[in-house]
Amino acid sequence: MIDGTRADSARRRDLLERIHVAASTPAQDGRIAAVGRASLQTDLSNALEADKRLTARIRQLERRLSPQLGESVRAESGLGSPVDIDQLQRQIALLEQNLAETQSELDERTEELDAARAANRELTRSVNRPQ
Repeated sequence: MIDGTRADSARRRDLLERIHVAASTPAQDGRIAAVGRASLQTDLSNALEADKRLTARIRQLERRLSPQLGESVRAESGLGSPVDIDQLQRQIALLEQNLAETQSELDERTEELDAARAANRELTRSVNRPQ
């Protein structure tokens, strides 16, 4: 793409130079200039505006094409696997469910441990009481 832009730029400079030479060269005796300076400047201005529009369109197309080419190259190279968001969301849901179940089991066992400790304290007190 850069080489094409350089070539276009060189062509524009060449065209501009030829326009300036033609504009500064007087008409030959008996001949009327076919193109006036004002019309050449208008044509040049129109050409420059068209060039700006085309350059902007090329950049827009390059921005759209770049991600597609990147995805294509990545897929063809075999580097990495595509991210499956639905699969990741299902895995997150399963892990959250597993976490909730594990937390519930932990809470139950903590209650059982607290009850066992309380019972142990009562037994220790009853054994240590004078009779």
